[in-house]
Parts: sequence; C-alpha cells; structure tokens
Amino acid sequence: MTAWQAEPLSLFQAPEWTRLVGVFDLETTGIDVYRDRIVTAHVGVLDRDGHVVDARDWMADPGVEIPAAASAIHGVTTRRARAEGAPAGDVVAEVVESLRALFDAGIPVVAYNAPFDFSVLKYEALRHGIPPIHAPAPVIDPLIVDKTYDRWRRGKRTLSVVAAHYKVPLESAHEACADAVAAGRVALALAERFAAWMPPSLDDLHDRQVSWARAQAAGLTEYFVRIGRLEAEAPPLDGAWPIR
Repeated sequence: MTAWQAEPLSLFQAPEWTRLVGVFDLETTGIDVYRDRIVTAHVGVLDRDGHVVDARDWMADPGVEIPAAASAIHGVTTRRARAEGAPAGDVVAEVVESLRALFDAGIPVVAYNAPFDFSVLKYEALRHGIPPIHAPAPVIDPLIVDKTYDRWRRGKRTLSVVAAHYKVPLESAHEACADAVAAGRVALALAERFAAWMPPSLDDLHDRQVSWARAQAAGLTEYFVRIGRLEAEAPPLDGAWPIR
C-alpha cells in the first residue's frame, strides 16, 4: 500500500475529494513568475483530518544571487543555497514528477495563490529543458475559494491571516513545508464549512475556480481604477488560473 492509499471514505458532509489532498508550495528569489527562481519546494499529501501522510522537501541552488529581501522572508541565503542546495534542474524535474504523480492518481493539489507557484514551476521547467505541466488539474486554491464563499469579509487574504481565520495553525510561515501544509488544512476547513455550497465534483470545482479567479481579477481591477491605483487605460489584472 502506498502513502496515497487509504480506507474508503466514510459518510460525512465534506466533499469526497477531501479524503486525500496534495499540497504544494515554493519559496523563490522574487515574485516575477517568468524570471525568478525556485529556492525551496514542498510537495506532500494530507488525509481528511489534515494529517501529513507523505511529504518531500527540496532546496535548490538557483544559480543566481538570492536578493536580501527574499532571504529575509524565507531564510535561505545565497551562501546556504550554494552549500546545501541541489542543482536547480534536478529539483525542478523532481518537483514536476511528484506533482504529475498526484494528478495522475486523481489527487487534487492545493496551492495557495496557485498561479504563482505553478507559473514559476512552468517557467523554471522550460528554462531547464524539462517538459512543464502546462495545465495542472485538479487544483484547489484556498485563496480563490475563500474569496468566493466569504466575499465580504474585511481584512487581508494572506495565508497567515486566512489560516488564523479558519483556526489553522501556521508556524514558520514562508517555509515551503509549513505554508503548503497550512494551505491544505485551510482547504479542508473550507470544504467542511461550505460543504452545502461546494460544486458536486472535483472537476466542477476546478472549472468554477477558473471563472471565479477571472471575476475576482476583474473586480479588483475596477476597484484599483476607482481608487486611482490603476489608470483606466492600463491593462487589467491577470485573472488566468491556475497558471499564467
């Protein structure tokens, strides 16, 4: 029996996909999905109670200097990455392989603000000559789901804030493992709280998030124009999901 196999789903209100969820997070050299590089990565699997049943972590030598601002967030300096990190191409290939295995097994992958992590991974794969995951699915993005089902809640929607709202512990924030596991547990909490309104199937939930993300980006664009943060003639915010 592999770590992904489990007993049949018992009768409860949460959707069936909560039986097992993959989790995925990257820490990087910056926030440009096209140019920045992976520093650390985590891919794991949680059971329906949020327990970790499978996990793997990576540290890469990104091959470029890690800016001090990025190191201050995730704690990995250029010196440490060069000393402890594996070659970036090897890390990218193994992360892609791990995610493909989850998708091939029909296990949804949770990623908070999914377009960032999946896009960085895509362009890193292309950079290293590795076939990328062009259309990751099924994906669950707690940021998109939370904004949809609790649209009018005030306050930030960072992972740490949303995790606290759903009473999910998050220690060592901005470490790939901690963030990935917390995001997975937030997804499970959302599934339990909003089970009555969740789409009936995992594929439907994935497709709905594509529409929700597009609508949320359009709404945020209108708001930014209204408050003067964006010019009316400026390109709208990118609502592509789960990858750019």
